Amino acid sequence: MAKPYFRQVPDFNYVSRLPDAKIGDYIKVKNFFKRVQLRDDIFQDLAFFTKYKIIGDDRPDTVAHKVYGDPTYDWLILLANNILNVQSEWPLTQLQYDRYLINKYGYYDNIYSGIHHYESIEVKNDRGVTLLPTGTTISKGYTYTYWDSLKRTRVTTVDLSTPITNYEYETKIEDEKRNIFILKPEYLGIATDDMDTIMKYKKGSSTFVSRTLKNADNIKLTD
Repeated sequence: MAKPYFRQVPDFNYVSRLPDAKIGDYIKVKNFFKRVQLRDDIFQDLAFFTKYKIIGDDRPDTVAHKVYGDPTYDWLILLANNILNVQSEWPLTQLQYDRYLINKYGYYDNIYSGIHHYESIEVKNDRGVTLLPTGTTISKGYTYTYWDSLKRTRVTTVDLSTPITNYEYETKIEDEKRNIFILKPEYLGIATDDMDTIMKYKKGSSTFVSRTLKNADNIKLTD
């Protein structure tokens, strides 16, 4: 059963601010203050999730279709990864990525040959203990000195720096975005049931109209 997110968001009667509006006039709008979230006992337990690699220009809806057989569960893909801004937290399409690189770095030579920063090569001591891990941001020409207990002397490793181009730096960021978690299909019913509960208003409030509609307080002032 399709579950488009915005169809589940309840309404509320907002006080009209139109110039000719009178006291008691309302406009029905979506209550975007209502936001679904996975319950803590699920969100914090990796047993409910499986790792997933975003391929190519896949969007949240195409991933949802592949995993759940329904693109309208795109909201659950985002929710499982706490993604609030698709524009910045979801991988760019190839066309968007190319435009981003050009806008940021100006020209292709600067993209592919320009050095963004330098990273370290791994250094281990005589016992095989890692003293300096691979990928640590360091300065160009960085050297590292440590005590070799077997030779009973200090060892200096010269120029441990590896240049990282602008392209390599940006691509690593994009690739990291492609590694996400997916709520396993067998727990889909729990998430949708929770959504139904969260998105429905409860009786008892003076603003309650129905489970999908309530009135905002009318605080419109008159002359």
